[in-house]
Amino acid sequence: MIALVVTIGLALVGFVATYLNGLRLAQRQERLARLNRQLSDFYGPLFALTEANSRSFQAFKERNARPDGRSPFAHGTPPPTDDELAEWRLWVTTVFLPNIQAMRDLVIRHADLLEEPEMPPILLQLCAHVSGYEITTARWAQGDYGQHLSLVPFPSEELAAYARQGFAGLKREQARLLGRRAARRG
Repeated sequence: MIALVVTIGLALVGFVATYLNGLRLAQRQERLARLNRQLSDFYGPLFALTEANSRSFQAFKERNARPDGRSPFAHGTPPPTDDELAEWRLWVTTVFLPNIQAMRDLVIRHADLLEEPEMPPILLQLCAHVSGYEITTARWAQGDYGQHLSLVPFPSEELAAYARQGFAGLKREQARLLGRRAARRG
């Protein structure tokens, strides 16, 4: 009789252990699947777009700097010339606006993939900045060149840091869940 009770007890303990282990593995797989979506559908593209936009803007500044090295839009410099403004409009409409619209669209389409429980203010500022440039470029299309900047400043450095940190953190977590050590940077 004792042998039967021990056998049943061990079987029950084995069943519970197997069930709990399966549950833990399923939860880990669900976390990994969500993390992969966060990387592929939001943080990865956002990081790539912020880096591309930053590098494009740097190239614009280098190419269009005045002889003293300053931007035509820097405070304390003479106002931009008509040629400088025309070049700015070209870069905004063909490079910068499409990039920031893609960033805004990521935020809108994939807000469910955010790490935070609420929308970060930096992403709301990005969305407002894009809207500001959309109205500015609409005016340009009508021949009104009185405004050349968005009413809301672009959160360049803060957005780049947000995208970089989110991407890097998720990559570390992904490596951990996959049982790999994160590559060390030297």
